[in-house]
Amino acid sequence: MFKRLISAILFFFCLTISANAQNYPDYTEPYVNDFAAILPQEIEQSIRENLTELRDRKGIEFTVVTIQNMSDYGYSGAIEPFATGLFNYWGIGDASRNDGVMMLVSRYDREMRIEVGSGYGLTKNAPMKRIIERTIIPYFRDENYPKGIERGVEEVIYELTGSYPGEYDASAGQKAFNRAGRFLSWLGDWIYVILAPLMYFPVRAHRRWRRNRPRICPVDGSKMHRLDEVWDDNHLQKGQITEEQLKSVDYDVWQCAQCDHVTVEAYKAWFSQYGACRSCGFKTLQGTTTILDHATTSSTGMKRVDYECHHCNDTYSVKKIIPKKSKSSSSSGGSSFGGGSSSGGGASGSW
Repeated sequence: MFKRLISAILFFFCLTISANAQNYPDYTEPYVNDFAAILPQEIEQSIRENLTELRDRKGIEFTVVTIQNMSDYGYSGAIEPFATGLFNYWGIGDASRNDGVMMLVSRYDREMRIEVGSGYGLTKNAPMKRIIERTIIPYFRDENYPKGIERGVEEVIYELTGSYPGEYDASAGQKAFNRAGRFLSWLGDWIYVILAPLMYFPVRAHRRWRRNRPRICPVDGSKMHRLDEVWDDNHLQKGQITEEQLKSVDYDVWQCAQCDHVTVEAYKAWFSQYGACRSCGFKTLQGTTTILDHATTSSTGMKRVDYECHHCNDTYSVKKIIPKKSKSSSSSGGSSFGGGSSSGGGASGSW
């Protein structure tokens, strides 16, 4: 009996620790919460206006959330439970209809999810999956997060209402005309999305050829050989080794077999969250953004970016002004959510 009591106490203690370890962010508005600071002001405002219109005209609460990592909130695991928990913590959607929608993008986890309220059942799972895979992810793979989110929001709104933003009162003819324009715009975007990889692979192949081509020793003209990853660390500085560990830069070390002359060549990663440190100069600097004062229609806001170098441990902070919100962002749609909930419906994607 005593052992069971101890086990029960330990069990609830572990649950308490787990609950306290994970902390969801509080929303600043019911439309766009760009905690990862990846949306330019004009695109963020365009998305906000579309979501405000959706709420005003159709009563549907739809919010966009971007974060840098789920681990910033004490969570480790699949994105689905985190998204459902955040959705319910905020109470997105009407409490009686449970028709809310949340688009969550975790940038450096390279995962996203469109979570829907329990009122939709399973009916929106397949459409949300299609929007993620066909509309959003192609842009994300090209690191074009603003365009992917903007286009994704428009497609979700169409799925929910049968109309794109700004078309709720449009005639059939007007909608058809708008569809033609949207198709041409979509076609142009897809031409870019298709051509970008076509350009990427030749550039990458050329880079690989340059990286693997034979090297001639500048001292005695002998052929050099490239050291493997274990031996090349002997010729790298500690900061360069840290860069390789963070995968921000990869180094090749070439050595002459005759005179032992060594050449070190650096290859920066295509996409990396690390920047150059102001103190040591290595690409080992990581920044975390914190909103200090939220922007309103009457005043600017303030955010702080905290930088930390993973090599020399230099830390410093930079404050940046957040522009004022336009008055259209304070629409009659409300400043809070309606208390809705989700049972885990929706779809996820990664890139």
